[in-house]
Amino acid sequence: MKKILIINGPNLNLLGRREPGVYGSRSFEDYYKELCTQYSSVELSYFQSNHEGALIDKLHEVGFDVDGIILNAGAFTHTSVALHDAIRAINAPVVEVHISNVHQREEFRHHSFISAACRGVICGFGLDSYRLALEALLHES
Repeated sequence: MKKILIINGPNLNLLGRREPGVYGSRSFEDYYKELCTQYSSVELSYFQSNHEGALIDKLHEVGFDVDGIILNAGAFTHTSVALHDAIRAINAPVVEVHISNVHQREEFRHHSFISAACRGVICGFGLDSYRLALEALLHES
């Protein structure tokens, strides 16, 4: 059974209530339950923090034991060299995910400090971006 961890960064605990025009009206917890049901043959786990250091600690903690990580680093995507370095330091492949198409948004969201350290990037498909990332990780050899 493959083990995949989903990590969400700052403000993503407010999904379903935060800017529904951008992020939709569903909570991540509801979506996650659906993913777990749909992918019952995968050991899915989930972690969310608004603190950069906690995200780095989690990457270090699991990055040698899971088969893949889906990371939505939120605003830290555009600011954190430390997250880039943490991704590079671990063995697990990481797929960067964004709910919105960051390239259609403010200019400062167009650059990612973590993309170069990730296996791939998926953005703009709403919460389904997570499922697409999961599919990509499951089909890796």
